[in-house]
Amino acid sequence: MLAPLLLLWPMSIAVTYLVAKTLANGPFDRALETDVYVLARQIHPVNGVAELSLPDAARDFLSGDNPDKVFYQVLGARGELVAGVPDMPAPADDDRPHPGIVEFRDAQLHGDDIRVAYTTVELPAAPGGQSVLVQVGETLDKRSALANDIIKGVILPQFVILPLAIVLVWFGLSRGLAPLTALQANLRARRPDDLSPLEARRAPPEIEPLVTSFNELLTRLEQNIDLQKRFIADAAHQMKTPLAGLHTQAELALRQEVSPEVRLSLEQIAASADQAARLVTQLLALARAENRMTGQIFTSLEIAHLARLAVRDWVQAALAKEMDLGYEGPEEPVIVTGNAVMLREMLSNVIDNAIRYTPAGGRITVRVAPDRAKGLVLLEVEDTGPGIAPAERPKVVERFYRILGREGDGSGLGLAIVREIATMHGGTVTIDDHVYQTSPRLAGTLVRVSLPLLAAARDLP
Repeated sequence: MLAPLLLLWPMSIAVTYLVAKTLANGPFDRALETDVYVLARQIHPVNGVAELSLPDAARDFLSGDNPDKVFYQVLGARGELVAGVPDMPAPADDDRPHPGIVEFRDAQLHGDDIRVAYTTVELPAAPGGQSVLVQVGETLDKRSALANDIIKGVILPQFVILPLAIVLVWFGLSRGLAPLTALQANLRARRPDDLSPLEARRAPPEIEPLVTSFNELLTRLEQNIDLQKRFIADAAHQMKTPLAGLHTQAELALRQEVSPEVRLSLEQIAASADQAARLVTQLLALARAENRMTGQIFTSLEIAHLARLAVRDWVQAALAKEMDLGYEGPEEPVIVTGNAVMLREMLSNVIDNAIRYTPAGGRITVRVAPDRAKGLVLLEVEDTGPGIAPAERPKVVERFYRILGREGDGSGLGLAIVREIATMHGGTVTIDDHVYQTSPRLAGTLVRVSLPLLAAARDLP
């Protein structure tokens, strides 16, 4: 709305100036017309020649030396000067009006623009009759001064009115759009998984139907997501039993005397069943992590103790690959608020990834490092594996993404689960290099999860 106002303002000034000039010309043209009529009445034939009889005061006023710069000229029938200014331009013979009719034209005299009123006078008493031209002109100074006064009287108030109008428009629109601004801020501040309905009563009445329709869309979307998550959870749960049975049967068959070819097939079946069971478990964990709308039960827990339990769960797997799996942590308790099952699942996925992709004989360290100044606790898992390139780090936390050419039988869900659980607990996940050898430089992977400390535990020594 401000742009049209600022655009129309100079147009308004231009139109006002044209109107002011028109208004200024009207009374001055009528005054010139009266002067011409009066001057024409003072022309009389004397001995067959037209003469002008004017009082001395009138002659002085029309001499051209007056401050108003009014000029006059009377030309006889043969174009001779009867009275007035000799060099005042005359109209063409064809342009001369009939007697008694006054016409106007613009001309120049002595370098000044002038406005001229002129008419003709017939002197029938003269021998043969005479057509005398009578002209009265004046400069445009008075007209311009009047037009400027009109412009000032119209434009100067606009310098006050227009800023005031801008302020009022800005204030009115800001007040009128305040509910929309609040609605926009509410939408921007929402978490991606927050599908709760908007408060329609706070919206302006004009968009209340839109907010209601948007809430209906959110409800349908929430139902669709719930159905999808329930399907994944149910399907994964139902698959665990047959997979466990398949693995058990393969293990029993391996205890029997079979040919090498059959033994190899049974070992592959058992390994595939283990891998499928791990994938099902991860799908269940991912479904639980993503389903934040159901509300997980959060309690105060000691994260260092939870990390030690997670490390203990993976000791046998690390020994099977001749790896050094260690733990570093503080002696004092580190308290956070969260779900113990989900946090343990998060740590297990990070450790599992490190064991899967670190070559045999490598080293893995799980570290708990509280940063009470920032109110955070850092859960770090570093390994001596092949590392993750910086360009791949944003992608490896996506579901089912695996780095091409990387050895290992991972499903691509581990770090996705880690990110979801960390986000659920208000934390973040970062991936960096773990430089364990400088010459030649060898870098593994450092996965760091930052979680907020319990408020009461931040002031502990």
